[in-house]
Amino acid sequence: MKDKETIEYVNTELLVPFKEHPFKLRNGEEKEQLLESIKLQGTIEPLIVRPSFPEGKYEIISGHRRMEACKELGIKNVPVIVRDLTDEQAAIAMADANLHRENILPSEKAFAYKMKMDAIAHQGVSGGQLGHKSRDDVSDTESGRTVQRYIRLTYLIHELLDKMDKGKMALSVGVEISYLEPWAQRSVLEQCEINDCMPSYSQAVRLHKASREGLLTDAVIEGVMREEKANQREVFKLPMEQIRKFVPNANPKQAEDFILKACEHYKKYLIRQRERER
Repeated sequence: MKDKETIEYVNTELLVPFKEHPFKLRNGEEKEQLLESIKLQGTIEPLIVRPSFPEGKYEIISGHRRMEACKELGIKNVPVIVRDLTDEQAAIAMADANLHRENILPSEKAFAYKMKMDAIAHQGVSGGQLGHKSRDDVSDTESGRTVQRYIRLTYLIHELLDKMDKGKMALSVGVEISYLEPWAQRSVLEQCEINDCMPSYSQAVRLHKASREGLLTDAVIEGVMREEKANQREVFKLPMEQIRKFVPNANPKQAEDFILKACEHYKKYLIRQRERER
């Protein structure tokens, strides 16, 4: 029978973050709520840790945000559960403990999925299970294909991944761009900044295709990225109630035709005026 796990209290100075864990410690409402909860109730949920080297230290598996909040509040000792885990077990446990969070960034999910898939794959190789499709075991809520698409994001340069996290680029676009070499991604980023736009899915697919065929150059990227997209065309709007003063019974199409014809007549009027003044 397995021994019951016990809770210990450990000084925060003895706790070290999980190596290369992808989850960011963000400011904002989520952090403020956590700080307020710990102020009122203390750290009720223990951190999960494993023995680390040098001797006497512990590596955090779950609870990085709670540990940072306790440090900020000046709390020296926090409750922990110590587990002896292999590197692979620790990586899987760390990913699972964080992937269930509501507010998780695309980059966090991407690197957590990759870390967990690598750990599962290594376990499979160690156990003689070659060819095991580990991506299908990474998530209980998303398909292996979706997991693989998120993992592709780990091939994006930092600046484009940051745009993903800020909601400026769709997952499907990020996946296509991730297949480009870093120099090409930087060229895409430069065009984004010059043209104040982001690539559409169609543009990303064409860039990926050109890259596969060995035809991708800075000039090709510039040409694709400078194309006008329907959702980025300038639109001039007028309140319908203002137009109805001139065409009371017109529908939107008729009102548009009226405005264009009025503009055309006014333009001709201005031309005649200039000619008279010569």
